[in-house]
Amino acid sequence: MKNKLTEGKILPTLVKLAIPIMGTSFVQMAYNMTDMIYIGRLGSSAVAGIGTAGFFTWFAMALILISRVGAEIGVSQAIGKDNLHTAKKYAENTIILNVIIGIAYGIVLILFRKPLIGFFNLNNENVINVAIEYLVIIAIGINFYFINPVFTGIYNGSGDSKTPFRFNVIGLVCNMILDPVLIFGLGPIPALGVKGAAIATVFSQAVVTVLFLISAKHYVFIRDFSIKEFDLEYVKKICKVGIPVALQNGMFCIFAMVIARIVAGWGEVPVAVQKVGSQIEAISWMTAGGFQTAIGAFVGQNYGGGKWDRIVKGYKAAMLSVSIIGIFATVLLIFAAAPIFSFFIPEKEALPYGVAYLRILGVSQLFMCIEIATAGAFNGMGKTMPPSLISTIFTGLRIPAALILSSPSILGLNGVWWSISISSIIKGIVLTAWFITYLKLKPVNLNIQNTN
Repeated sequence: MKNKLTEGKILPTLVKLAIPIMGTSFVQMAYNMTDMIYIGRLGSSAVAGIGTAGFFTWFAMALILISRVGAEIGVSQAIGKDNLHTAKKYAENTIILNVIIGIAYGIVLILFRKPLIGFFNLNNENVINVAIEYLVIIAIGINFYFINPVFTGIYNGSGDSKTPFRFNVIGLVCNMILDPVLIFGLGPIPALGVKGAAIATVFSQAVVTVLFLISAKHYVFIRDFSIKEFDLEYVKKICKVGIPVALQNGMFCIFAMVIARIVAGWGEVPVAVQKVGSQIEAISWMTAGGFQTAIGAFVGQNYGGGKWDRIVKGYKAAMLSVSIIGIFATVLLIFAAAPIFSFFIPEKEALPYGVAYLRILGVSQLFMCIEIATAGAFNGMGKTMPPSLISTIFTGLRIPAALILSSPSILGLNGVWWSISISSIIKGIVLTAWFITYLKLKPVNLNIQNTN
């Protein structure tokens, strides 16, 4: 098939696959940043409210990854083995599983909205109300949020990263148009504030879902799709590779919630700073994430085809690429922190906090990028446990580190940011060392496995 990744030059193939994936990631980041730019004009309380509710859409991504990772690995390895029937079965069952999980999660968010927001111990009633309003609207349309990444994973696993990119760009344009109209009002349309931002996001994601459904009629892996294709054996295989990644991301989100609760002790401004700062920092981890998905699909197809040399060369090419991205992000966040942050929250009170956040997190960007790319290589082989284990352990250690370093006698609030940055450095070093060791030990076994 035309998108097969087991042939041709390696670096151009990786870059060609990664660029649309990175574009899709930046589109998702642009969704969030568009909201932040406009909501930032409503003040720190509004930003803090959305930021708090946003943790639950972040946690949703952990659940989505069960199906998405299963789709990317299952489809890519099946294509590498020239088994299109198996690829189709993986695609169909990831969609069914994802819809079931999405419906259940949306119901939980609506029923338990008050205790979920209450976990953060926010002292500002306005921030609490904003968070609940935003969360309920997002929960109503959560299935659009769930299904789009899984369609994207199916296409990426097959080597087609351009189609998801085009559809997500259309969704972004819808969001950019609707955000100012619904947030601030226009003509007969009333100003809805934070509610408007949530409605714009849900509607835009629904547009992307419709585009995927139209495309599915002509796409070989999900054409003639039926609920009757549900197969527990494939669901088990999907869960086997997807659950470790989902647990990793779920724990990452939970740890981040605890960190946010610690930050909330300094007031609403640091909460808003963390929300906006993490969106700015996403310039590097979403770019690296594009290479993570690309190397995952590349390794998956070549692993399925038993082409070990291409796996090694592909990993080296990916690491070179993400290293350049990481170094660029470090320079940008350290030396341009003030103008970048003030673009999103112009309040003078927030600027010193924002500059400190970006500069401290800037130190770890290279290590974060190589960790992300290495996780993609592990995932492509179906070995999702090592990156999940490393991420969970060292991200969890952020909590005691933050409590210690944020002591007034040590670093105060900056100690929280340093706990995040230092753990990212350690994760990058340890996971990369693990994968390089794995490369040295496994080539013979891999070739034997794939020739049987």
